Amino acid sequence: MSATNSAARLSRLLALVPWLVVNDGITIADAAAHFGVTAGQLDKDLWLLVVCGLPGHGPDQLVDIQFWDDGRIHVIDAQTLGTPLRLSGEEAMALLVALRLLAQIPGGHDRAALLRATHRLQDAVGGNAAEQAVLVEAAGDSSVVDVLNEAIAGHRDVHIIYGSATRDEVTERDIEPLRITSEDGRTYVEAYCRSAGSVRTFRLDRIVSARVAAHGHSEPAPVSPDPAEQVSADAPPTYATVVIDPGARWVLDVLDMTEPLESADGSVSGRVLVHDPEWLVRTMLSLGGVAAVTSPPHMRAAVADAAVRALTAYADLGFDVGANP
Repeated sequence: MSATNSAARLSRLLALVPWLVVNDGITIADAAAHFGVTAGQLDKDLWLLVVCGLPGHGPDQLVDIQFWDDGRIHVIDAQTLGTPLRLSGEEAMALLVALRLLAQIPGGHDRAALLRATHRLQDAVGGNAAEQAVLVEAAGDSSVVDVLNEAIAGHRDVHIIYGSATRDEVTERDIEPLRITSEDGRTYVEAYCRSAGSVRTFRLDRIVSARVAAHGHSEPAPVSPDPAEQVSADAPPTYATVVIDPGARWVLDVLDMTEPLESADGSVSGRVLVHDPEWLVRTMLSLGGVAAVTSPPHMRAAVADAAVRALTAYADLGFDVGANP
């Protein structure tokens, strides 16, 4: 059974028991017609349900449904499945935020259906949801998003000015945008970069400007690689391990840290993507000592050497800089 069919069956099983409780005595044929499956499939669903239950799986802990005598279905013991499943307040709010964000991202999804689902969920949660829900916008200039959307629809190239946070440089590129995606609260455009000659991923909030080229694609873009094989526009990547002092969690807003881990003493450690070692040195010095590079050794040494040179220069100017690191 495919993952899609398994997910559909799980949803049907969770909805089936509370529906049967309300429609006691319904025939297998009528129940199957209601759920859009064959009578044979519904019969299999019922046999699966009667071996499901609470931990222990004793006779009094299993779902009890009678359906084999006369073709009519009677739920004797629904266990915890007697009422329709409901989202918690937190789950509903998270889903509302996700729906609103997805509706803003260009792509092949049905935006009208997303809005209808959003309104229905909002009505189900209650009037306060509209007031309490966080308003979200896809990251990046809306005009840039519009340009990329136009280019994707019209199969045109886009000329962009792109600022790399990790390489501390601004470049101009001609790209063929393929799709816009969102991950971890950030919005990206996957595009074939004419300069690099391969597919690259660009963060929308780093695109300074974008304009659609007057001409169509000068050459067709290669087939998009598997997402696991895609690389950032700032490749090749290297990582440094950084430790942030307790009480300096604001540094997480400065460093794009991968899987930050908090220790018992309150310090936070994680890996930071580094394309340009000079960028790392400048960034660490700007943090004023509340964060330190622990590995690799050559990057740690580069930061320490730069700090010593800076302190020496200040001392030569007559400033009291204290002890060198």
